[in-house]
Amino acid sequence: MSLITDAIFVQALRSNSALMQQLADGDVYNTTIALPDEELDNAELPYIIVSFDGFTNEGSTKDNALEGDTDRVTVSIEVAAETRPQLGQIMQDVRSTIVNFFEEHFGEEGYELIPDDYQLRGSAVNYDSLKPCYYQVLTYDCDTNP
Repeated sequence: MSLITDAIFVQALRSNSALMQQLADGDVYNTTIALPDEELDNAELPYIIVSFDGFTNEGSTKDNALEGDTDRVTVSIEVAAETRPQLGQIMQDVRSTIVNFFEEHFGEEGYELIPDDYQLRGSAVNYDSLKPCYYQVLTYDCDTNP
């Protein structure tokens, strides 16, 4: 189901114990679980936030009442860290963890949420002077069955 595609990304990231040990809280935040803003504002560095950012269905238009067979789901992964080298290492680990997890489990029973295909975009590295921290966002556009 496309509306919970972000859950497979959380599961993939949590499967890497070495990655989890790098994070201050030893876990991944997910925006589908309500967290007060002040809790995220005060989260210890480094941290990862996974969010479901909506979907589109190309078959759904005013002239065509039928939906297409595939949803294009957007999932974002924000990584924040104290230094750029730390951010770079975690980002590399996040990307390789997702690739390896998806390759290992694609088509297996219980892993139906793994997208059929995806495209990856990354933001520039940004700096938040209020926290202070460096952060970057990976955006996965995933093709899934609705």
